[in-house]
Amino acid sequence: MTTTISAKTVAALRAKTGAGMMDCKKALAETGGDEQKAMELLRQKGLKTADKKADRDTAEGRIYSYIHHNQRVGVMVQIACETDFVARGDDFENLCSDVCMHIAAMVPAPVAIESSDVPAELIAEERRILLGSEDMANKPDEIKEKIVDGRIDKFIKERALLEQEFVKDPSMTINDRLKATIAKVGENMRIEKFARFELGS
Repeated sequence: MTTTISAKTVAALRAKTGAGMMDCKKALAETGGDEQKAMELLRQKGLKTADKKADRDTAEGRIYSYIHHNQRVGVMVQIACETDFVARGDDFENLCSDVCMHIAAMVPAPVAIESSDVPAELIAEERRILLGSEDMANKPDEIKEKIVDGRIDKFIKERALLEQEFVKDPSMTINDRLKATIAKVGENMRIEKFARFELGS
């Protein structure tokens, strides 16, 4: 039995995902009209599309700034794309805005773009604190190391921008948010630099 997909259902999915009408209709047809499954299918396809574009040059882009309403937190971010046309578009601007707002709001604040860029001295200091904590006092050394290794992995992910849960939608990471825009626009994009300023810190 074929599921009938109404134009209203397709439009609702398009509004939520930003995917094209035909892609939304196809995803709904493949999932028997289940919106959640269709959203997941579109996300998976989007990630594959983004991965295929990952090696393309990104010589254009923009520097975007955001000042929080309390005037105490400010963020600047540099995001690159392939063409000036895309850099001036709404989708790219929305991505820049979302990344800036995320960096301003996120606790703990990111300290690097990728996990491999989290400063070694910060990781070493966290490891020292964890090994010296009270709950480690009576544990054998090999158990301590395993526990601390797990906590350090979590510590690094929580401080790497691309691996953080997106504040506006914790079901996706910032990397997922980036790849969703790449898939929608059809160009490679990279978050290249960011700076976060906070009064009193």
